[in-house]
This record gives sequence, structure tokens and C-alpha cells, in this order.
Amino acid sequence: MIEITKMDGTKTLINQDLIETVESTPDTVVTLTTGRKIITKESRQEIDNLVKSYRKEIYANLPIFDRL
Repeated sequence: MIEITKMDGTKTLINQDLIETVESTPDTVVTLTTGRKIITKESRQEIDNLVKSYRKEIYANLPIFDRL
């Protein structure tokens, strides 16, 4: 999960796998696959970086198996 900041300053965690779109309109609007929309203080690029960092962290801990 990644942590974002809502416009009222509330910090919340969202499942990055549920993100469908991130738009700058000029506020950043995160739309989830559930249809829920969250307006966030982070920019579109910051959201992108958060997702990439989280995935790198997760995949770095996966065991590597030799190919047969």
C-alpha cells in the first residue's frame, strides 16, 4: 500500500493495485477500480514514484529461482 495525503491533510493508505488512473486537473485525482475518486496533495509524478518504489521493495524480497 502507498500513503497519500487528502486535500484536508488526512493521510491514508491505498492499495496501489486498485489504481486505475491518476489525473492532474489541476488537482491530482486518483481513480480506483472500484470507482472511488480521491483528490490528493501529491502530484501525478509523486504518485507514480510511490507506486514504483513500493513495487521495487516488494519484488526485491522475492526469492529468485534458477531456470531449469
